[in-house]
Amino acid sequence: MEDRIRIQIDDLGVAEVTMIRADKMNALDVAMFEALQSAIKQLETTPNLRAVVLHGEGKAFCAGLDMGRFAGMAQASEDSSSALDRLIPRKHGMSNGPQFVGMGWRSLPVPVIAAVHGVAFGGGLQVALGADVRLLAPGTKMSVMELKWGLVPDMAGMALMRGLVRDDQMRDLVYSARVVEAEEAVSLGLATRICDDPLAAAHEMARAIALRSPSAIRAAKRLLNQANCSVDDSAAGLLMAESVEQSQLIGSADQAEAVKANLEKRLPVFGNQR
Repeated sequence: MEDRIRIQIDDLGVAEVTMIRADKMNALDVAMFEALQSAIKQLETTPNLRAVVLHGEGKAFCAGLDMGRFAGMAQASEDSSSALDRLIPRKHGMSNGPQFVGMGWRSLPVPVIAAVHGVAFGGGLQVALGADVRLLAPGTKMSVMELKWGLVPDMAGMALMRGLVRDDQMRDLVYSARVVEAEEAVSLGLATRICDDPLAAAHEMARAIALRSPSAIRAAKRLLNQANCSVDDSAAGLLMAESVEQSQLIGSADQAEAVKANLEKRLPVFGNQR
């Protein structure tokens, strides 16, 4: 975990979790997925934890899935049965491994504040969506980018977005995979507000939370999670549906063509659909 994530906890019980793969804009490779999962599990059992600040080192919060993973997908080398075997098992409550790096922040007992700068694309956005609050630097760009690569959001993105974004706007973001600027991200509900220094603002908010009754803060988070249905039975069903749909897409001819077309900077040529 040490080469992907750094955790520092201050005397008030505020944990700062930093993604430290700056040379790759904190892109999600296997090691980053595992490090994020380990960080969340560690924080679940950290005594006297009051709040979490989540951010990325370097030029960006998180650029999404590592490009090396996409290059492999262009070969359509994984069949749907192996993807099904990998995505269907619930390894973290109602989540599989990739979903846990988004949903895990929501299930922590204390508030999580994401300080986001540069870009939060695809899986990187889904990591940020797991936070209770998202503070954006001016010029930050966000995108639900999975459709660009022939995939669907399956890191708890559907379950997390539904409590934040209006249904028709959510459909627009998913279908188009378009990039939105910070101002639009706030207006859509993807982010909370824009700050000149989101990391400093996140720490200020976290310290204020740390001075409130810890039992009341934890009770409030439990109630808020129930209010927006982010951790209930319907969320569990939606998370499973994400995994089933994604397992049918990974390694398919259409998904491989979407990746190849993007890497080769050309228009895709898909097969006929019934």
